[in-house]
Amino acid sequence: MTAILWLSLAAFCSAMSSRVADAQLPNLASEFSVSLGVASAVITCFAIAWGASQLFFGPLGDRFGKYVVVGWACVACAFTATLCGLAPSFPMLLGARLLAGATAAATIPLSMAWIGDVVPYERRQPVLARFLLGQIGGLSSGVMVGGLAADYLGWRAPFFGIALAFAALSVALLSMNRRLPERARQVRKAEGHAVRRMLAEFGHVLSSRWARVVLLTVFVEGAFVYGAFPFIASHLHRLHGVSLSKAGSLVMLFGLGGVLFATTSGMLVRRLGEVGLARWGGTILGAGLLLAALAPSWPWAIPGCLLAGLGFYMLHNTLQINATQMAPERRGAAVSAFSSCFLLGQSAGMALAGALVEGIGTTTVIAAGALGAVAVAMNFARLRARKLAAG
Repeated sequence: MTAILWLSLAAFCSAMSSRVADAQLPNLASEFSVSLGVASAVITCFAIAWGASQLFFGPLGDRFGKYVVVGWACVACAFTATLCGLAPSFPMLLGARLLAGATAAATIPLSMAWIGDVVPYERRQPVLARFLLGQIGGLSSGVMVGGLAADYLGWRAPFFGIALAFAALSVALLSMNRRLPERARQVRKAEGHAVRRMLAEFGHVLSSRWARVVLLTVFVEGAFVYGAFPFIASHLHRLHGVSLSKAGSLVMLFGLGGVLFATTSGMLVRRLGEVGLARWGGTILGAGLLLAALAPSWPWAIPGCLLAGLGFYMLHNTLQINATQMAPERRGAAVSAFSSCFLLGQSAGMALAGALVEGIGTTTVIAAGALGAVAVAMNFARLRARKLAAG
C-alpha cells in the first residue's frame, strides 16, 4: 500500500540521519581536534533527543493523527538536517544533532503505531517487517554514505542530501494523509490539561507488567548493540587499515542481514514463533558481532556484519510486535515509549562506550556488546515463553 511506502521512506531518512555520522567519527575528531570518544557525542546527542522527544510525539500522534504528525515532522527534519550541514563548530554541530534527533523522533514509532491501528495483529508482524525495510536501508546507507563523504565529499554533504529528501517526503506524506479513509486518520478527543494527559497516557502503558518487561528489555538491547555498532567502521579502519568508505560499505551488510530477515519473516515467524525468533536472533547477533570484533583480517567482517544484522532484526522485530500490543487503546504512547527506551538505551551504551573506547579499545567494546546482546535475548525468550504458557 502506498501509504506504508511513504512511511517506510520516512523511516529510511530518519535511520540514515541517525547513522550518517558513524563512519565520519575519525574525520570529525581530526577536523575539530577532539578524541574519537568525544566525537561520538554527535551520535549520543541524536539518540538522547530522539528518546526524550517520544514523551511528546506519542500523545501528539494519538491526539491529532499519527500520519499527519509524521508528515509535519519531516518538514522539521529538513530544517534541522540543514542546520547540521551548516554547523561552523563542534558545539554547534552537537546542538544541531540534538535538534535533528528531536525532530526525527516522530517518524518510526508513529509509523509503527499507525500500522498497528490499521493492520490486524495476526497479519502485523510480516507487514511491520516489510515497513522496516526502509529503516534497515537507512541504517546501512547512512553508514555507507557517511564513509564515502568522509573520503571524498566532506562531512557536510550528506546532511544537505538528507534535508532535501525530508522536504520531498513531507509533501508526499501530507498529500497522502488527505486521501486516507477516516478510520486511518483517527484522532482521540483531548481531555484535561496537556501535561496531565501526557502523564496519564504513559502511566497507563506502564501499569502493565508485560509492558515494563518489554521496555526494560529494549533499553538494555539498545545499550549493548548500539554501544558496539557505531564503532565497527572505526574498528576496521584503525585495526585493519580499511578506508572509511570501504568500512562503511562493509557495515552496510548489517542492513542486508535485516533485508534477509524482512523477506523471510513470514516463514521464520511460522517456524520459530516469537520465542524462537528472540532466542536464535540473539545468538546469531552475538556471533556476528564477535566475528567482526575478533577477526584476524577485515574480510571476516563480511559474514560478521551480515549475521549481526539478521540476528538483530529477528530479535528486535519480536520486541516491536510486542510493543504494538502493549496497550492497544494507547498505541501511539506505547510505541513511543518503546522507541524512547530503545534510543535512551542506545545513548547510555554509546556514552559508556565512548568514555571507555580509548582505554580498552574497539575490540573489547564490540565484544562486550555481543555478549550482552545474547544475554538480553535469552532472558526475553525465557520470559515470553513463560507468558505464553500462562495464557
